[in-house]
This record gives sequence, structure tokens and C-alpha cells, in this order.
Amino acid sequence: MAVSAAAPFDPRALAAKLHSLHRAQNQAPTAEFALPVDLRHAMDAQNFLAADEAIESNAWKVTVSPDGQAVTAPLHPYVQADSGARIPWQRGTRFEAEIAVRLGRDLPIRREGNYSRADIVDAVDAVHLGAELLASAVEESGKISFLLFLADRLGNSGYVLGPRLEKPVIDTASGTPLKVTFNGQPIYDAPAQHPKGDVLTWLLDYANDGMRPNTSLKAGALITTGTLCGAIELITPGEVEIVFGRSTYLRLAVV
Repeated sequence: MAVSAAAPFDPRALAAKLHSLHRAQNQAPTAEFALPVDLRHAMDAQNFLAADEAIESNAWKVTVSPDGQAVTAPLHPYVQADSGARIPWQRGTRFEAEIAVRLGRDLPIRREGNYSRADIVDAVDAVHLGAELLASAVEESGKISFLLFLADRLGNSGYVLGPRLEKPVIDTASGTPLKVTFNGQPIYDAPAQHPKGDVLTWLLDYANDGMRPNTSLKAGALITTGTLCGAIELITPGEVEIVFGRSTYLRLAVV
């Protein structure tokens, strides 16, 4: 759909289009969207989308844009594995095994100085194994327009919170044995590898972003920290099992 360069960007209309595609479990190419022109417009659309989807959980993903800007998006649907984890499948669904942390205290915006990694570790109250599912309403995900992908909640289509881990795992996650099976067949069997090596890199970047909302990174917030196995496409519905460190298990159904 051609969009006039003079046409004002409407974040509510973009959110409504993304929401409609999600409900239909469908996708559209980037060319059919009116694109956000900056981070503020993308986040406005994301906030409208979160409202349309009635997202209430205090669970978030963090990453950085191609130009290094820290960004976040809510995780939805969010479930805990011990409650019977079932996440909807659709064509193009991808899977990531991740480490999630829950904050035990607020990390307010600092107007002077930056948070150190040690500050972030000190604020973490709990560490968990988790699984993120991704299925963007945008056919190309973020390959053409990262801002559009950001508006689409960074492609998140669900999150499963798994068992609690010992806190030192946040220092040793990369390199830990990790095995993932799908319908009983191995789809990843190698040491865990975070894209930045350190699972706290993007959370630290976001904590030090002076433009983030004042309501962000409050005590109780759950933040997932990035894939340990890449993004693996699940071509059919099925059962996923993660074994982290040979003794920690997380099982979920993609249906």
C-alpha cells in the first residue's frame, strides 16, 4: 500500500492493523504498512497495540536497534510452565531458549552517572530459564524496517517462564550445555551462546537509557535477556523440551 510522504503517521491505525493481522494469524509485507519515522512513533504504536491486546503482565524483552538504541516490548501471552504452558502456533513461529531475571528493586533513571553491571546483578532477585516464541505480523520481521518491528512488540508471540536457576547463572549462561528437542527430535545441542556473550548486556543498556519511561524497570518486573540458541523455526505445532546444564528442564506445547 503506497503511503504519501506528506501523510501524517497514525500510530493507532498501525496498531489496529497489526492487531488485526495477529488475530487472523496472518502476515503482510513491509510495503503494505505506514512506517514509523522515529522511535517515538514506533513506541506510540507499540503502546496502542499492547492496549488493543489487553496486555497486563509485567514481563518484558530487551534488545538494541541496529543503530545501538536500547528498546523493549511486553511479552504476551505470558505463562508459567508449572501451570501447563501452551502457546499458539502459526506459520513462521520461531523459538528461543533464554534466561529471564526478576528485579527485586527499582532501577530508576539516573541523571548523573551510569549503572554498572554489578548494579544490575545486585538488583536481580531471581533468575529463571525461559522460552520465547516469535511470530511477527510483518513478513520480513525487522529486516526492512526495525521501527515497524519494534511497533509489533519486537515480534513476540508468547513467553513461558520456566524453573528458577541459581543466581550465578547470569555470569555463566553462555557456554552452559543446552539441548532443545521438538517432538522428540534434537533441534539444538551445543553450548548456550548469547549474541553478546553476556546475558545482561541489553538490560544494562536499557537501564542506562535516559529516555526510557519513568515507570520502567520497577521491582517485580520480569525481563528476558536474549536467545541462547538463535531463533529456530517450528514448522508445525508440537512439544518443546529444553535441558539447560543437563539438569534443568522446561517443557511447553506449541499448539
